[in-house]
Amino acid sequence: MTGIHGPRRRHGAPRRLPHGFTLIEVLVALGIVGIALMAGLQATSALTRNAERQSEVLLAQLCAQNELVRLRLSRQMPPVGDNSFTCEQGSRQLQVQLSVRPTPNPSFRRVDALVVTAEHPVLRVSTIVGRF
Repeated sequence: MTGIHGPRRRHGAPRRLPHGFTLIEVLVALGIVGIALMAGLQATSALTRNAERQSEVLLAQLCAQNELVRLRLSRQMPPVGDNSFTCEQGSRQLQVQLSVRPTPNPSFRRVDALVVTAEHPVLRVSTIVGRF
C-alpha cells in the first residue's frame, strides 16, 4: 500500500533517517580547521618577529643616543673620521660605528651613527654637533 509520502512499512515502524556526518564532510571540516590553524600560526610568528625587532631597535637606539650625547657633552668638536665602539645592552653586544663629517659651516659637524649586530645593521641615526 502506498501513502502520501511513499510506501508504508508493514509493521508501522518509522523510517530511520541517517544521523552523523559522512567521511567527506569530516575531511572538509578538518581541512578548514587546518587552514585556520596555519593562518593563526603565521600571525603568531609575525607578532613574535615584530616584538623581537622592536626590542632590538630600542636597544640600538639606546646605544646610538649614548654615543651622540657623549659627543655633545664633550667640550671639543669631534674630530673628522670614523670610530667604532662596542655597546652592551642587556645580553646583546652591539657595534656603534660613528662617522664624523665636516659641514659647509665650520662650527658644525655631521655625525652619523650606525648600530649593527653580528648579522645585520639595525639602526642609523644622524645629527649635527655644534662647537658650543
